Parts: sequence; structure tokens; C-alpha cells
Amino acid sequence: MIPAVNEPVIEACGVTVRLGGRPVLTDVGLRVAAGEFVALIGPNGAGKTTLLRCLLGVQPLERGGVRLFGGTDPARVHARVGYVPQRLAVERGFHLTVREFLALRAPGAGGWFWRPRRRTDALLPPVVAELGADRLLDAPVAALSGGQLQRVLIAFSLLTGPELLLLDEPTAGVDAPGEQTFYELISDIHRRHRLTVVLVSHDLSLVHRHATWVCALNGRVCCEGRPDEVIRDDALRAAFGLQVTSCTHLRQRHGHAG
Repeated sequence: MIPAVNEPVIEACGVTVRLGGRPVLTDVGLRVAAGEFVALIGPNGAGKTTLLRCLLGVQPLERGGVRLFGGTDPARVHARVGYVPQRLAVERGFHLTVREFLALRAPGAGGWFWRPRRRTDALLPPVVAELGADRLLDAPVAALSGGQLQRVLIAFSLLTGPELLLLDEPTAGVDAPGEQTFYELISDIHRRHRLTVVLVSHDLSLVHRHATWVCALNGRVCCEGRPDEVIRDDALRAAFGLQVTSCTHLRQRHGHAG
């Protein structure tokens, strides 16, 4: 079921996390309405990946809370959430092809080991072709390039038709032209499937071009708002560690409240 317009898909309040005794997130609030494309920006070590882990329900909180889809605990909504990690180490001994890997998760595609390949292909959702992963079906997962593997992982994350897609720097290790292509693909998937997207990124030009909302993070929320409001000198100084700006009033616009 697609959430109603402006119904929050994500509500995080007062999220505080320590790792090894070191504060990583302090009193972080984030509210994401259905259908938004939100970019998390900030320097290395700013807590962006940790925040995604909190949204997934796999990172214990010291304080605060996270609710998805109007109050459901993150750990109970796995089928409604797709996740693409920054990197996935695949050992050379991993013998599955892309077709077999996708069939592990695709609804109705279980039992691929005794089905003809054409029947398995017919059970894969159209999103596999939309992402161009259909051209890789016969390739061993372990032999894919970094960009090819990320394309397959995005397809894998979308096989169950999630409503929320979380991506942790999905273009890490991809060259500049490939990175632009990935953002265009993700933006197209966002519009076509009416997804809510939260994406960690360092590429501010692509964020400015594709995101509908930007949250600048450096242990805490430094600033958030529309891309043209956030990607400015003062906001970026805050995001990359010099000072905290006073632009948190932007949270109250477009239904955002942190």
C-alpha cells in the first residue's frame, strides 16, 4: 500500500548513537514524507551510514526513536524497505549467476535450479530490465565490475516492490559518467515507481540536480531544506565541520519537522 501524500514514511526523533564510546549521532531528527528523494550529505565520519542503519532497525540507539510508515518498528517492515549498501564484497568462489542471485529474492522465482532459464527470466520483475540488469543475467556475480554489481544490487533491492529505498553511496567506485547515469536511473525509478528514496552522497552537483530535499549531517543535523537552499557556502561549511548554521527553520517547510 502506498502511503498517503504527506504521510511521513520516516520519523526519526532525538536519535543518539555512540560507537566505541565515541558520539556518532547526537539528537538527530529526520522526517521524510512519501514520495520524497532525500539526500544525506556530509563529510566522512559524519554518521550518514549509521543513520541509515538506524532507519533499518539494525543499529541500537542510545536515545531517541525511529518510526517507519506511521509508527511501525523498522525491524517489522523489511518487505517494504529496499537497501543498497555502499559496497558488497563478493568472493571469487561465489558461483551464482546474476539470474540465480536475483531469483533468490524475486517473488515466485524460487526453485530456479530446476526451471528452464527462460521461465526464471519471465518471473523477474520489469525493474530488472529497467535497470539494465537483464543484460547481465548469465554473468557470474563474482565477475561483475563495481558498476555492474551496484546495478544488480539496486535491482535486487527492488524485487519485492518496496515503498522505501535506502542507498548508501551506491555510486562509490563508479567513474563520473557512470555516476551520472546511476543517478538518472535512480531518479527515474523514483518517479516511475512512486518510491520514497533516501540516498547518501558526496556528489553535490548530482544531489542538486536530482534530490527534492537535502539533509546536511555532521554528527547532528547542520541544515536541511530544498537543494537550492542547502547547497550554499554557509550550509556546506556547517556540513563539513566548521560551524552549525541557523537554517534549521527550513525543516518546517513542505511538511518537514525534525
